[in-house]
Amino acid sequence: MTRTTRMARRRRCAALAVTTALLGAGVGLNAPPATAVPAAAVAAGATIVAEKWLDARTVDLTVASPAVGASLPVRVVLPTGYAAQPDRTWPVLYLLQGAHDDYTSWTRETDVVDFLAGQNVITVMPSSGPTGIPTDWWNYGSAGAPDYETFQVDELMGVLQQKFRAGTKRVVAGVSTGGYGALAFAARHPGTFTAAASYSGILDTTAFGMPTVLNAIVAREQLLPLTLWGSPLLNRDNWNRHNPSAQAANLKGTKLYISQGSGLAGGDFDNLEGAVLEGALWSQAHRFTDRLDALGIPAQVHFYNGGAHAWPYWRQEFKASWPMLAAGLGLS
Repeated sequence: MTRTTRMARRRRCAALAVTTALLGAGVGLNAPPATAVPAAAVAAGATIVAEKWLDARTVDLTVASPAVGASLPVRVVLPTGYAAQPDRTWPVLYLLQGAHDDYTSWTRETDVVDFLAGQNVITVMPSSGPTGIPTDWWNYGSAGAPDYETFQVDELMGVLQQKFRAGTKRVVAGVSTGGYGALAFAARHPGTFTAAASYSGILDTTAFGMPTVLNAIVAREQLLPLTLWGSPLLNRDNWNRHNPSAQAANLKGTKLYISQGSGLAGGDFDNLEGAVLEGALWSQAHRFTDRLDALGIPAQVHFYNGGAHAWPYWRQEFKASWPMLAAGLGLS
């Protein structure tokens, strides 16, 4: 079985697990394991502990993150003109993974390496952990809870500035839970990202059915759902602090692209599980854009009939959103 086939099967199983949860299945489970960061890395901040060049433009880094308490993989793709301009700084495009996938997904499933070759941008694809939810975990209030948000927004940017001459201008885009991350980052760190794009993201985390979806994603990786942000009822304030919809007012001034398919209602029976999951996200995406409208915050929105929670649709949406992202990066 090839890696692509294994990954596709795993994503289908993940979609089926979430779909099953939506139909009422229960969950179980263990606390998340921890991988210690070397003491020197904790003292000095995030550091690169290994790097592997895949070609002249693509390098896989291993970054020791004090915020997460682990060493994490990150893929970086440089523009074609990078080596020839040693004194230049470059804007940064973040591409965030989806649930139950990994940091290689964007280069495995899309042609971003070739598509962005002529663009003057550094592209970074960080790990968001096994669930693909790039957030600071609650873990019952533990001081040592993994914080993927600080890793990606702060620590990683410091590494990119030191090692790859990254500039201060950056944009973020993501699929599924990465779409959540893109809008959550932009809302929770106003002004840090000039543009953000979500493709089938979870954008109203407290909308009907969305806590169940998120709990299923966490449980799929054999983690306790309450370790994410706590109880959706008892820890509602924490859920709202992490909810792009609840924090939407902070998106004023950020260029936005939101896309979402209707899923099963559109009759996409080639990927039944993906269509069901896509459809489950339909109404909450509308709630989020309604919230933007109420706040007078403009966004480029593409709600389309049918579709599935899958890469063939996200590849199209990324390219459709690229002019907006490029404008946010200051590229012509």
